[in-house]
Amino acid sequence: MAERRAISCFVTGTDTGVGKTLVSAALLHALARHHARVVGMKPVAAGTCLIHHTETNDDVLALRAASTCSVPPALDNPVLLPDAVSPHIAAARAGRPIDIAHIVACHRQLVQLADAVVVEGAGGFLVPLSDTETGADLAQALDLPVVLVVGLRLGCLNHALLTQEAIRARGLRLAGWVANHVDPAMLAQDDNIDFLRQRLGAPLLANMAHQRVPDARTLTIELPPAWQQAPP
Repeated sequence: MAERRAISCFVTGTDTGVGKTLVSAALLHALARHHARVVGMKPVAAGTCLIHHTETNDDVLALRAASTCSVPPALDNPVLLPDAVSPHIAAARAGRPIDIAHIVACHRQLVQLADAVVVEGAGGFLVPLSDTETGADLAQALDLPVVLVVGLRLGCLNHALLTQEAIRARGLRLAGWVANHVDPAMLAQDDNIDFLRQRLGAPLLANMAHQRVPDARTLTIELPPAWQQAPP
């Protein structure tokens, strides 16, 4: 069977806790306005909770809630690790190495089942997955356009530019970025956004105001025009 060319992107962030899950869910809601079958993927999730006697992860649940079709859990979250620590540590503690080739195979199956797939990375772009591989290796193996979530707080300019360089050094395309006002007390927020507009070389897809109770359904994301069209 020929592989479908479903729309797909890889969401990364300038750090952990900058709103990647929120943005990924908002992307799913935006894509669902143009496509019937959209699904989120969290390849590596570290940190579980027990719901209905089943170990799961909050980020995984949020992506499933924003998706319009159900897929086998082994596909949208192939690696679920108990401890909420860096993936390479969580994997070592669980005795379960993270297999990038397996994750790529799961993604290949997802694009057969959906019109659009949003893949949320773990932590920052270079988060370790093992002693030798990082999230950048996973993104490169998936070979998807990247959406960068910039958490607006002191230091974000350096983090954003370093991440941009790392993305392009892997031969990947920065399809767009999202400004997330994670620190409402940060000074000169508009000046920071203006600087990044000039330096990141990619469209600003959303300027997300700080929300005390984040709700992906209320966020507006400007999808690239190609993502609004039906996959071939």
